Amino acid sequence: MADTEEWGKPVERKGRLTVVLALATLIAAFGSSFQYGYNVSAVNSPSQFMQQFYNTTYTERYHSPMEENVLTLLWSLSVSMFPLGGFFGSLMVAPLVNKFGRKGTLLFNNIFSIVPAIMMGVSEIAKSYEIIIVARFIVGICAGLSSNVVPMYLGEIAPKNLRGALGIVPQLFITVGILCAQVLGIRNILGNSTGWTLMLGLTGIPAAIQLLLLPFFPESPRYMLIQNGDEKKATKALQRLRGWDDVDSELLEMRQEDQSEKAEGHLSVFSLLSQRSLRWQLISIVVMNMGQQLSGVNAIYYYADSIYGSAGVKESDIQYVTVGTGAVNVFMTVTAVGTQQNGDNHFEQGFCNPACLCLQETVTWMPYVSIACVIIYVIGHAIGPSPIPYVVATEMFRQTARPAAFMVAGSVHWLSNFIVGLIFPFLERGLGPYSFIIFAVICLVTLIYIWLVVPETKKKTFLEVFQMFAKRNKVELNLGDGDLPLKELKESPEDAQKATPF
Repeated sequence: MADTEEWGKPVERKGRLTVVLALATLIAAFGSSFQYGYNVSAVNSPSQFMQQFYNTTYTERYHSPMEENVLTLLWSLSVSMFPLGGFFGSLMVAPLVNKFGRKGTLLFNNIFSIVPAIMMGVSEIAKSYEIIIVARFIVGICAGLSSNVVPMYLGEIAPKNLRGALGIVPQLFITVGILCAQVLGIRNILGNSTGWTLMLGLTGIPAAIQLLLLPFFPESPRYMLIQNGDEKKATKALQRLRGWDDVDSELLEMRQEDQSEKAEGHLSVFSLLSQRSLRWQLISIVVMNMGQQLSGVNAIYYYADSIYGSAGVKESDIQYVTVGTGAVNVFMTVTAVGTQQNGDNHFEQGFCNPACLCLQETVTWMPYVSIACVIIYVIGHAIGPSPIPYVVATEMFRQTARPAAFMVAGSVHWLSNFIVGLIFPFLERGLGPYSFIIFAVICLVTLIYIWLVVPETKKKTFLEVFQMFAKRNKVELNLGDGDLPLKELKESPEDAQKATPF
């Protein structure tokens, strides 16, 4: 497709979804993001049988049954070791993506999926619940790396007009992974006393598929040009991804970004924290990632059966209600891919749950309303808070700052996730349905921040987004030869007025 001109001005060519781009996206998301979602929900349905295994193993060892508080603690650890591993995985993002590249890191990351899959698969034979806890930590490292690297990789290989849609694809595969775990967790399939070890071990299959197929697809052209300085390989990769030979305009934009960053070099986390030009971007990704995880949505995925049970749903119906919730989550995430929204006002969905759960013991039909409210809550999360932080984090930071920024965002994401996974069983025992009021307040605070501070980044280049934030950060962006990329502006009432929220 050739470029055309209108009124003497070149018309910008829009990128299309080529076969190479589509397959690279699907393989990266299935091999990595799918596992993240699968392991979030994999321990929910078989939790009853896994806890029985814990108790039986303990009794055989020590000739006395396990105390209830000890069992609750061990189960909380089994759940929360996954996000704790995710935190440590996030700390590994910057050094790995700078050394191995985006695609190379995804390939290396499969080690942290295949090994724990084998460990969890043989845990019952080994009569060791400790193996499960350790394996959950290791597979959490896999999720921590993939949740940061996949959006980074897709954001860098996608043309700017498709960046929003492709940026949400990892979240789509996370929700599909959750749904698959919920379906396999049905009692008549694998969510029983004989199938739960196989169910946990299946997480290694997507990793093996990615390990076989991803090497045939291009590395991020931005990584090869800006960080490796290899323009020839970057050009070839870009031509494969775009499906045409004329990629000069995109290469020019990459060179401009490279030129504007040369004075900064690769930013470490500590230097990132001290950069005035990145102040509001950093605050924004911290707030959005905290809001995403402390909204309580993972409490639903980790402990769905327990929550529906406390809401008065019949025990025989709980597994099907859980699957229905997962299906709605997938559907709404597909909707989010279609709309490509980069702003969101759905954090308030958390308000629906507390009142319904409080009334479930006095109103006979309230369990059905509770189910509806949980589904509404999941819908609100799926079309906004769930995918948007990853997309926006890719767009807010330029190439040299992106690995460190994802490291910070991922650390906040997984620490918040760990806190929810660890304390929710105790929170539920202490506060009951009122525990969701805490999540509702957090949703409201996050909503207000996003409404006031975060700008629209849809269909903007990385430099355009950086220029939008330069105003708020009171710095000046220059792209001329020999200029430092940023200049601080003097504080004045006029500057303060210019720095009002977008």
